[in-house]
Amino acid sequence: MSANPIVAATDGSEESLRAVEWAAREAVLRGAPLRIVSAAAMPPRMTADHATSSDYDTVADIITKSSDRALQAASDRAAKTAPGLLIDADHLDGPPAEAVVQSGSGALMLVVGSRGVGGFAALILGSVSRYAATHASCPVVVVREADEAARRQVGIGVGELEHAEASLTFAFEEAAVRKASLIVVHAWHMQDSDISRAGEALGTPGLHDIEEKATAQLEQALNDWRARYPGVKVSHDVVHGHPGRALVGLSARTDLVVIGRRAAHHGPGSVTHAVLSHAHGPVATVPTA
Repeated sequence: MSANPIVAATDGSEESLRAVEWAAREAVLRGAPLRIVSAAAMPPRMTADHATSSDYDTVADIITKSSDRALQAASDRAAKTAPGLLIDADHLDGPPAEAVVQSGSGALMLVVGSRGVGGFAALILGSVSRYAATHASCPVVVVREADEAARRQVGIGVGELEHAEASLTFAFEEAAVRKASLIVVHAWHMQDSDISRAGEALGTPGLHDIEEKATAQLEQALNDWRARYPGVKVSHDVVHGHPGRALVGLSARTDLVVIGRRAAHHGPGSVTHAVLSHAHGPVATVPTA
């Protein structure tokens, strides 16, 4: 059993509770404890849940009570999802985005929902979830439209192989604990003029030749990984097209899509941004060198 926890962030919203369920199942697979955290910096929306609050409650009181309810609801959901799982629940202090990112320090992974309510949990990936997915020191899973039906397949997008060690390790481990297959996708997009120049550099101009070269390099690189994880069935695909679009499509037929992230490559227009915004299921972003 791993001593390092899986951390799941919640604000009590249904989206975040589904992320907690996902994290609970993952904790069971990895033999790890689950830590549930909640942070808030703004008053929650005044709903029926707050109708019983005292007229003398301060904003801080309302926030604290809301966070208490969120943690209790998440703990109950996790316990129901994974009976017997070791669960801890904590309030976080400070600005939510930074607090959630810090909570993932030393964790196996940090799990967040794709949207939430109040001052916490991404608001359609607008704040906390996107910040965590691009800044945390550990792998971050953003749970989007989670489907409990297991497809027994994990997908990973690989760009530059020299920067893919961490993301490939995470993807192979996920496939191994799930007893799933792994598909490795390398997608590239070039203008016709760039294709001609690249082909000429290879001595054999043409799209087919460039794809053949990339396929051979990927196949050779994966041989080492097959030796490390002999129980994981691995396939690969080299496609000409926008990497973000290719990985969004891949997310519709896998249990999880894994992408590596580098500090300078996660802004608008990046592959990370595209996949986080449009994926059909959970996405893991893994920090890489």
